[in-house]
Amino acid sequence: MSDMSDTLFSVAEQVVLVSGGSRGIGLALARGFAQRGARVWITGRNADTLQAAAASLSGGAHAVRSLVCDVTVATQNQAVVETIVRECGRLDTLVNVAGVNIRQPAVNYSEEQFDYVMNINLRGAFFMAQAVGRAMLAQGHGSVINIDSLNSGGPLKNVTPYAMSKCGMNGMTRSLAIEWGPRGVRVNGLAPGFILTDLTQKLWSDPTMQTWNTANCPLGRLGVPDDLIGTAVFLASHAAGFLTGQTIYVDGGMLAGRVWPIPGDGGQ
Repeated sequence: MSDMSDTLFSVAEQVVLVSGGSRGIGLALARGFAQRGARVWITGRNADTLQAAAASLSGGAHAVRSLVCDVTVATQNQAVVETIVRECGRLDTLVNVAGVNIRQPAVNYSEEQFDYVMNINLRGAFFMAQAVGRAMLAQGHGSVINIDSLNSGGPLKNVTPYAMSKCGMNGMTRSLAIEWGPRGVRVNGLAPGFILTDLTQKLWSDPTMQTWNTANCPLGRLGVPDDLIGTAVFLASHAAGFLTGQTIYVDGGMLAGRVWPIPGDGGQ
């Protein structure tokens, strides 16, 4: 009889899809799963960036595979899932990462900018989850991890469409958990706090923002993408087998003490 402690938090041999896995948070999470023996697939819109990311991640038990996909196009999401299931026989975990943000006052947003943020962050997340959900429901098991945001629980100024999209993702997580739970599919959210990535480097290079974060984050620092790996692996593992419909905030304690107006112009 195997020791449950050896497998409780294991994701070895899981088939894992990370959408938006070519950079930033998605790249870190893909690496985290790959290093733990999962069979990882990543998607993104740029073939060259994807191939470079996959090459940088390979070296574990399995080579990381990549597929070009625009998450806003439902048929492309479906094609990705069908390819993975055809190649691997199943799909165990989706990490739904793909997302964008445009920082500016709400009164300055154009229709095109609004649609760009909402189409990727909410429409794309839904249709990726839908495509994966079809496969998971058919096989009778699976875990969907939607990458949410601190902004779904404590919105900031100058990111209104982004905050709207993440609040919508939070509702999607709970609704799908109710709908798919009886058929063995769990759906949860992972909401990062302030994370230093290549996309947020400009914001957090501002000394005023650095001082503000240190003063207001109970753990006293910015997060890095690797801070999210443990929670994502947990949500995909047997250890979270009775957990669904929840969003876990990995934010250094920011939301717990939400009394912090953003300084000045919010990093603009």
